[in-house]
Amino acid sequence: MNAAQTDNSSITIAVIGGDGTGPEVVAEGLKVLEAVAALDGFSYTLSEFHFGGDHYLKTGEVLPAGAVEELSQFDAIYLGAVGHPDVAPGILEKGLLLQLRFQLDQYINLRPVKLLPGVETPLAGKGPEDIDFVVVRENTEDLYCGVGGFLKKGTPDEVASQTALYSRKGCERCIRWAFEYTQRRNNPKGKMLTLVAKTNVLTYGHDLWWRTFEEISTEYPDVKADYNHVDACCMWMVKNPEYYDVIVTTNMFGDIITDLGGMLQGGMGVAAGGNINPDPGGTSMFEPMGGSAPKYTGQGVINPIAAINAMAMLLEQAGQTNSAARIDAAVARVTGEKMQSQSAGKMGHRTHEVGDLVVAELDN
Repeated sequence: MNAAQTDNSSITIAVIGGDGTGPEVVAEGLKVLEAVAALDGFSYTLSEFHFGGDHYLKTGEVLPAGAVEELSQFDAIYLGAVGHPDVAPGILEKGLLLQLRFQLDQYINLRPVKLLPGVETPLAGKGPEDIDFVVVRENTEDLYCGVGGFLKKGTPDEVASQTALYSRKGCERCIRWAFEYTQRRNNPKGKMLTLVAKTNVLTYGHDLWWRTFEEISTEYPDVKADYNHVDACCMWMVKNPEYYDVIVTTNMFGDIITDLGGMLQGGMGVAAGGNINPDPGGTSMFEPMGGSAPKYTGQGVINPIAAINAMAMLLEQAGQTNSAARIDAAVARVTGEKMQSQSAGKMGHRTHEVGDLVVAELDN
């Protein structure tokens, strides 16, 4: 995202509703944005882009020529979801999500894992005081670079390769950002950054991660530097989630453990994420993690809480920290006191009614 906004500057936001229920949840996030901007006195501008499955089916293109350059002029992108039942898996994900992450150099994927009041977790005996950590995932390297190929494809002798790429620059900028984020988070239980990797098996790329982590940790003596193998991390996230403060990890492992984290915090209906370019002039993208859920399209039963949480993250990154905190507090009251469930169709309210409930709580 562009340099942090001041209280009286205008935030420019590109809106991509996307596929399925994406536009429905985005509408509720924008409703909350309008209300909190009026309360806190900041301005913003919106520009809508109709990218997604329908655009691809009509035109044969995922992103038209010049789209990335146009989107790079905005402070932030607010994305609903991509995923269309008539489009083969991978086309939209690689052509839109990965394309934007790579071309806009959104090298931080930020995934808070926080159990909200009133939200059920599958972990017996755990509550909001136990599940409150953040995963910082490197977002532009690893296996997602697409380096590889086939030999003798379609024959009994077929060979496929996919190469994970790691650079010192990529490791360092992600790890340094994670240390600084841990400092800002200032966990009252103690500031700790846990590197999650697999140094005992992935002895080249993850050795680079480990050496970079060890070196940079000396610059942040107030943050405890910790390490987990990824398999151990998956066990401890389930057994003792309260152990973690901030996790920093590679692109592939981050992709896996953040979905585990999403279930620990009550499911994808509440999980939000940011694809962040923290550099001056950078553009970041924020989205709910639940996907397009096409079977619920147009029914008004989808949960918009994750999209509203994504809007709070957008405002936090834009420098509107008071507004972000106001949304977080409102959401916690709504989930804790107003909603029956976070599952689609079981919330006790229609999609737009949940947005209305959050708006009503903003000035409490």
